[in-house]
Amino acid sequence: MDIESRCETKTWMGLAAGFFWLFAAGMAAADVYKYRDENGVTHLTNIPQQLANGPYELYRADERTRPKGWSDGSLLLGKLELERYADLIRLNADRHNVPESLIRAVIHAESAFRPDAISPKGAGGLMQLMPATAERFGVRDRFDPEQNIAGGVAYLAFLLDHFNNDQRLAVAAYNAGEGAVGRYNGIPPFKETQTYVRRVEALQQRYRNKLAQLGR
Repeated sequence: MDIESRCETKTWMGLAAGFFWLFAAGMAAADVYKYRDENGVTHLTNIPQQLANGPYELYRADERTRPKGWSDGSLLLGKLELERYADLIRLNADRHNVPESLIRAVIHAESAFRPDAISPKGAGGLMQLMPATAERFGVRDRFDPEQNIAGGVAYLAFLLDHFNNDQRLAVAAYNAGEGAVGRYNGIPPFKETQTYVRRVEALQQRYRNKLAQLGR
C-alpha cells in the first residue's frame, strides 16, 4: 500500500472514530470542527477547549444554530433568483411598501426559493412561516406560494413599522421574534440571528444591485 492510500485509510478511520466518539458521548447536536494532521488523520471535536490544539475548521453546523436556508451549512450565498414568483413578490412589495430586494433576500435566506421547505423547528414554505405567524397574518396554507409570500411580506411590513423602519432590527425579529429583539433592545446575541442578519444584508445588496441593472 502506498503512502497516499495509507493516509486515506487513516483519514476514514479517523472520521469513523471521531463520529463514534461524538455520538457515543451524546454530543451530536453541536457544531463539529475538524482538521487533518500531517499524517493525513482527520480529527473531530465539538469541545471549544480542544480547538487550540489544531487548525480546526467548521465541519458540520448544529441544526439549532445553522441559519435557515443553509441546507449545506456553507458560507456561500448562492445564485440570485430573479424570475420565480416575480409577480407575487412585486405585488406584495407594492402593497406593503417593502423593498423587493429585501423580500427576495429573506426568501433566499429562508428557503432558497423552495415552496416545500420545512425547518427543524416547524417553519414552512418560501418565507418559512411558523404556524402561529401564518394564522396571525391570515395564511391558511403555508406551502401555497401566493399565501406564503403575502403573509411573509405582511409580517415584514409589520416588523419594519414596529421597529421604526430599522431594517436590521426587523430582520433580526423575523428570525428570532420581535419579543427577543425587544428584550435585548437590539439584535439578540444569538449566533443564528446575528449570522442571519448579515446574510440577509449581503443578499439584499446583491439583489438591489441586480434589480437596478435591470431597471426594476
